[in-house]
Amino acid sequence: MTVSGIMSVVNSFVWGPYMLAFLVGTGVYLTVRLRGIQFTRLPHALRLVFTSENRPGDESLQGDITPLQALTTALSATIGTGNIAGVATAIFLGGPGAVFWMWICAVFGMATKFAEAVLAVKFRHMLPDGTMQGGPMRYIADGLGLRWLGWLFALMGCIAAFGIGSMVQSNSVAVALDHTWGVPPLATGLVMALMTGIVIIGGIKRIGRVTEKIVPVMGICYVSAALLILVINYDAIPHALELVFTHAFTPAAATGGFAGAAVASAIRFGVARGVFSNEAGLGSAPIAHAAARTDDPVRQGLIAMTGVFFDTLVVCSMTALVILSTGAWTSGKTSSALTSLAFETALPGAGNIIVTLGLAVFAYSTMIGWAYYGEECIEYILGIRARTPYRYVFCAVIALGAFQKVGFVWDFSDTMNGAMAIPNLIGLVGLSGVLARETAKGLDHQV
Repeated sequence: MTVSGIMSVVNSFVWGPYMLAFLVGTGVYLTVRLRGIQFTRLPHALRLVFTSENRPGDESLQGDITPLQALTTALSATIGTGNIAGVATAIFLGGPGAVFWMWICAVFGMATKFAEAVLAVKFRHMLPDGTMQGGPMRYIADGLGLRWLGWLFALMGCIAAFGIGSMVQSNSVAVALDHTWGVPPLATGLVMALMTGIVIIGGIKRIGRVTEKIVPVMGICYVSAALLILVINYDAIPHALELVFTHAFTPAAATGGFAGAAVASAIRFGVARGVFSNEAGLGSAPIAHAAARTDDPVRQGLIAMTGVFFDTLVVCSMTALVILSTGAWTSGKTSSALTSLAFETALPGAGNIIVTLGLAVFAYSTMIGWAYYGEECIEYILGIRARTPYRYVFCAVIALGAFQKVGFVWDFSDTMNGAMAIPNLIGLVGLSGVLARETAKGLDHQV
């Protein structure tokens, strides 16, 4: 069996029914323990996002970046190829019903993301150089007392960054640029590696400043283009939604180039790609939120929770509705090629360019964010001296990933994501009592 075949088998096991049940089940459990915080506190959380710059200069608070920069850093890592290529892949493999399960994953994932950020801020540590370090490795080790499990998460995290945060991104962009303008994949990989290196060499403060500027702009531009298409195809939206809700519970028959999909496939790929996109449960985003300049874990948790809302319920939904409303989902294409076809169908001459440029910018921001995640994980294992060598290796893998086979890259990333999620979910469930008490205390101070 080839390496790619072995990886595919391992990936199927890692993302089998038990793992999916653990992920969604943890979100449901935390929703109950937190009394539906994603429903009752979302409006307040959204207000905090747009007012979190009220205290950017309070140097008395511990942290490296502002609360908003922590959110944009986390969003930079989540709003990436998963929103363009991942959504398309989910529909290609699981049918329109996969979108419904992406939404379910996101709704409960908001509670998971809140919990991750609260615990990350509560159990964070200051490193010898004055920067903050936090995340699952810290709250698993210090909160649960399971240092070996915290170490295991960090090991999986620094490896996973090479997949979801590096190879997947450069590979997707290389495929898109080669298809659109004939740019050699190696050239794409080298340029993206160089551009990423320029930013990450400055550490979390430079990353925060960069993501704070590019994330809102790229998100607004992409969503605006998608909304324009939905306005053009407004009469097809009801049918698109009907496809989503119908095939969430009934098989999708083969039609055109679409091979058909069972309900089990819709659930599997909807949840897997949903997690790949918003990363709720993986334990990645809390690493960024732990660096926020704040003294209120719950406040930062509320801000973190909006990341899932923006990423999946807004951006991913736009991509899905464009693909379904244009009818491109039956073409037989997958990944970014499917999304490009959908945009080009509605906006001839411009759609393909929008997706290609959007993919490039999204992927670039994701690599910046994940470079920091991987760096913090390797730092936890080997110390601060491992920081700089890791940055160079990360950039080298970006260049390498540009010309790897698409299937292998995605399978590797999904497998590593699952390996990260297991220790993190154990930590969240084990610390749910601490989380509930911290939340109850923190919400008393929220207006």
